[in-house]
Amino acid sequence: MTTDNKLAEEALRYHSEERPGKIGIVPTKPHRTQYDLSLAYSPGVAVPSRIIAQTPEKIYDYTGKGNLVAVVSNGTAVLGLGNIGPLAAKPVMEGKCMLFKTFAGIDAFDIEVAETDPDAFVRAVRAIAPTFGGINLEDIKAPECFEIEARLRDELDIPVMHDDQHGTAIITSAALLNGAKIAGKEIARLRVVVNGAGAAAIACARLFLSLGVRRENMVLCDSRGVVSAHREDLNPLKREFATPRRISTLAEALHDADVFLGVSKADTLTPEMLRTMASNPIVMALANPDPEIAYDTAVVSRPDIIFATGRSDYPNQVNNVLGFPYIFRGALDVRASKINEEMKLAAAHAIAALAREPIPASVLRAYNLEKLEFGRSYLIPKPLDPRLLCTVATAVARAAVESGVARRPVADWDAYAERLRTLAE
Repeated sequence: MTTDNKLAEEALRYHSEERPGKIGIVPTKPHRTQYDLSLAYSPGVAVPSRIIAQTPEKIYDYTGKGNLVAVVSNGTAVLGLGNIGPLAAKPVMEGKCMLFKTFAGIDAFDIEVAETDPDAFVRAVRAIAPTFGGINLEDIKAPECFEIEARLRDELDIPVMHDDQHGTAIITSAALLNGAKIAGKEIARLRVVVNGAGAAAIACARLFLSLGVRRENMVLCDSRGVVSAHREDLNPLKREFATPRRISTLAEALHDADVFLGVSKADTLTPEMLRTMASNPIVMALANPDPEIAYDTAVVSRPDIIFATGRSDYPNQVNNVLGFPYIFRGALDVRASKINEEMKLAAAHAIAALAREPIPASVLRAYNLEKLEFGRSYLIPKPLDPRLLCTVATAVARAAVESGVARRPVADWDAYAERLRTLAE
């Protein structure tokens, strides 16, 4: 049996044995006696319902809304699988819910919506929003995902984040910060090429600008080549990043570039292109399952490379699980009305800073490593680092408070951090 066949067989067994699926519901209150049930449901439940009817914000005191996130998708852009529809997307969304619970103690329900029209999709999510403390949009194709997220952010008073956009942008930004530090380069002087023009690519490019990358130093490429101001086939999102330079190919764009970010497809970056880049090139080849350039090929082509992929079997995995559970944890804990740019930047900086700290023995054991330290092979934290919860959630919560979107500011930051550390144990 091949490795791929064995994995497929084990994956099917994993999802189907005992109880199908990956998530369930567990009661959080006593329910063994008749009196317990009289409090949980009729007649006792009428008391909190009346209070909430009079004072809606009391819903956070008497229900699980404040620790509940909806993972919502229509299955039109599932990573590595494409437009597989809402039914086939359900295992992926259940997995996302499991990660929310495992890494941040957040309850999450997967909601698969059989709707591709943005207006109808927005109406559906808006209608169910009172149930939840936050909305994680997932695997919705571009360009509809931009409109859907923007409208829901404006129309709802709870955090809304399309993780394919912003989760990827936050983790790549953390890698960029640390890559620049290792390369001895200033963010403002980096020459950046982004290959891909979908949801993740646009979000990454925007957050790179917020970090300090200069717009004139950035080139975006799509399937037709450089996104240039001289092209007439650009939608508004691409035109936002159109370069005035007279170049047309990815190869031309990469000459003397410091950074390559690939959110495109396998084998689009060649060794010849790589060798034309500046010294200590920062390359994030994130196409899955096969990156824009193979790991072995990249490190042989450029021994000075600082290289990251989306895969777990190579160093420096850009994995959204480093961000989304903790971003929502911080946002929920201060009852933020949105996840704004300040919160995203705070998460990126916190993730980057954590990678520069000494590695706990528990992390080394989890990955069967004897030693790990900040450098070319360790740009960003490992997903199983328990410090992520306290570090990232606290940074996000602080940013929410300082930017004015928190409705329940933290009174004691030390106590909050200690609660998060206890949750991570």
